[in-house]
Amino acid sequence: MKKLIIYYSQARGNTRRIAKMIQQATGADMEEIATVTPYTGSYEEIVNQGQREVKAGFMPELKPMQSDLAQYDEIILGTPTWWYTMAPAVRTFLTQHDLAGKKVVLFQTHGGWPSHCLKDMEKMCNGADIVSTYSVQFDSTGGAHLETPLADIEQWIQTLK
Repeated sequence: MKKLIIYYSQARGNTRRIAKMIQQATGADMEEIATVTPYTGSYEEIVNQGQREVKAGFMPELKPMQSDLAQYDEIILGTPTWWYTMAPAVRTFLTQHDLAGKKVVLFQTHGGWPSHCLKDMEKMCNGADIVSTYSVQFDSTGGAHLETPLADIEQWIQTLK
């Protein structure tokens, strides 16, 4: 079964960190979702912009994917949690790509408020077989300190092989 990890990561790179852990364990291909216009400014400025975008339902324009999703049986999709849901770039990705008929693994990173992020992602994966979801907590200040025990994350990743 051919697997592709697709993730969006911002600010501290926490979602990228988990995606790389998954890649090392599974050998899956990997691609980062990238916005045409990158977010700039301080962490607080990006957080404030993110809040405005989530409230407005904004979907940023994305750079084209290099991977052909049709070549993959399983998609592992990761997002940071922005104001209780997925990052706007992931919403754009899910709007632009049909994952129906694929096995899909969803994961989120968050600072203590996972809320409805994974449920929102599941709703946008119409026709996909959601085989696993996982939530990874980092510290509440937007830092890189893991709160979810590393052993728990590694155990979950082993189920993805």
